Amino acid sequence: MESNTLIIGASGQIGIELTMALRKKLGANRVVASDIRATTDPELLSGPFEVIDVLDKDTLENIVSKHNIGEVYLLAALLSATAEKNPEFAWRLNMDGLFNVLELAKAKKISKIFWPSSIAVFGPSTPRHNTPQHTVMEPTTVYGISKLAGERWCAYYHERFGVDVRSIRYPGLIGFRSDPGGGTTDYAVDIFHKAIESGSYNCFLKEDTELPMMMMEDAIRATISIMEAPADSIKERGGYNIAGCSFTPSQIASIIQRDIAAFSITYTPDFRQAIADSWPASIDDSAANADWGWKSEYDTEKLCATMLAEIRKKKANILETHS
Repeated sequence: MESNTLIIGASGQIGIELTMALRKKLGANRVVASDIRATTDPELLSGPFEVIDVLDKDTLENIVSKHNIGEVYLLAALLSATAEKNPEFAWRLNMDGLFNVLELAKAKKISKIFWPSSIAVFGPSTPRHNTPQHTVMEPTTVYGISKLAGERWCAYYHERFGVDVRSIRYPGLIGFRSDPGGGTTDYAVDIFHKAIESGSYNCFLKEDTELPMMMMEDAIRATISIMEAPADSIKERGGYNIAGCSFTPSQIASIIQRDIAAFSITYTPDFRQAIADSWPASIDDSAANADWGWKSEYDTEKLCATMLAEIRKKKANILETHS
């Protein structure tokens, strides 16, 4: 009997898109979406959906057995800005959820795990430009600390127990299908919505804050690609660097202004500025390229053009539906 796939945290920014992509690839009934709350999202309900608290080990194990789950994509987490507001819960969710899934694999109840890491594992002492795969990692955020610890636990479970766990360090992710989820890089999603809706945007980062970003389509492709790669080609069991493009708020605003001439931007840096300042400006992803053939498809220009076109289309569809 063919095993199925479980996505934990499917209602989030990555989860919805990953669910859609995997259902298209594997078949709707073979991909079980789940989250801590019930959903009304028609895309998540296009196949099986379960309510799961990843901290509830018994329920998680029952769902794995009920649906004959072989692969788990563990996306449930508190992101950078949200985690700073509730450090204790962020640590518990980000760590204990990972342990529960790693233990299922250790017990041979599932065969393969995807767990996302992040550029948040780096810190102010990390080389900011072309940040290498192996370098100084001294994160200064709750989210980054939990991701660095998680990377080491993933590597430990692989070395000690043979668990097939795979991970990539996501940069800032930019997509048009779902709302931002509480991350420091979320300005680069919100700016497109505000540009189209109101013609202006107040950015919570300084104008020259350069950060690595990635179009969601690239991120989903990377996630599926690393899971499909032969096990012996995965050399990094903590997390792989992957790169898309890097830009500043002022650079993205300039591109938007070529499309929306009247668009204006102001800057009111808040607590997220210190988080952004601790992260890399650009990423060296040559290890991912060499080991499993990773290469991004979206540069800054293509990313901006896609976001503007798709958000306009989405808003037009909403207006049409309600007219």
